Amino acid sequence: QVQLVESGGGLVQPGGSLRLSCAASESIFSIYDMEWYRQAPGKQRELVATVTSGGTTNYADSVKGRFAISRDNAKNTVYLQMNSLKPEDTADYYCRALRRGLSYWGKGTLVTVSS
Repeated sequence: QVQLVESGGGLVQPGGSLRLSCAASESIFSIYDMEWYRQAPGKQRELVATVTSGGTTNYADSVKGRFAISRDNAKNTVYLQMNSLKPEDTADYYCRALRRGLSYWGKGTLVTVSS
């Protein structure tokens, strides 16, 4: 299977910024649609952002204007730049790779937004 490893999580103050990275083991990374999800304790996992293999991006309403997803196919890596962070953004953040009927998940990285 494709292996995904997230990094960049941590503690940040409200209004601060953080950049998450997701590195993939797959050499044909460029053909996958890539997504970031998040899951707060006791809540359902939700889709945060998507970047397709063609470069099209989409965001959840709650993060529009604050988060930006991007990918570097040469490095087999997808990023999530998070600005103007709010306490409500606190969650485990997961990277997902999707191609046709197959999907792969990373193990997550914790983001805590607190003063």
